[in-house]
Amino acid sequence: MLDEQAKKTMLRKIPHGLYICGVKDGEEVNGFTASWLMQASFKPPLVVNCVKQDSKSHAMIKNSGVFAISFLDAEQKDIAQKFFQPQRRVENKFDDVEFYPGETGCPIISDSLGYIECQVVGAIEKGDHTVYVGEVIAAGVHREGESLRLETTGWQYGG
Repeated sequence: MLDEQAKKTMLRKIPHGLYICGVKDGEEVNGFTASWLMQASFKPPLVVNCVKQDSKSHAMIKNSGVFAISFLDAEQKDIAQKFFQPQRRVENKFDDVEFYPGETGCPIISDSLGYIECQVVGAIEKGDHTVYVGEVIAAGVHREGESLRLETTGWQYGG
C-alpha cells in the first residue's frame, strides 16, 4: 500500500527551478510559473515542460504548438509569485512586467537571465498535467546570475 505521507515527502525532495513559461495563441499572450521542466536530449535539443491540463496556458500551447521559457534570477521571487496566479484572477500578468515577443511570438521577460523558445514535438496527456516535449529552436542570454529554485522560496509544488 502506498504511504501517502512518505510519497509526498520524497516527491517534494526533487529539486526544481522556477521559470516563467510564456505562451501565445493568435494575438493573445499569457504566462505561468513553471517548475516541472528539464532537459531531455542533446541532439536535437529537447526539454520537457509539464503543464496543468485545466489551465488556459495548456490550451494555448496545444493550439499554437510553441512556448518560451524565461529563466528567473534568484532575486525574482516576486515575478514567480505573480505568475503562479490564474489569469482569471489577475487579468494580464504582463501588465507591469517588461517583455518582448520572441521568434515564436511567445513573450520573453526582458529582465530574466535568458530564455529558450520551443516548438512542441510531442505531448503525453496523463494524470492532471501534460508532458509537452519541446525542441529548442531559439535561445538567448540576457545576463549572468543565479537561477531561482523552488526550495529557496519556502513554497511547495509537488507531492
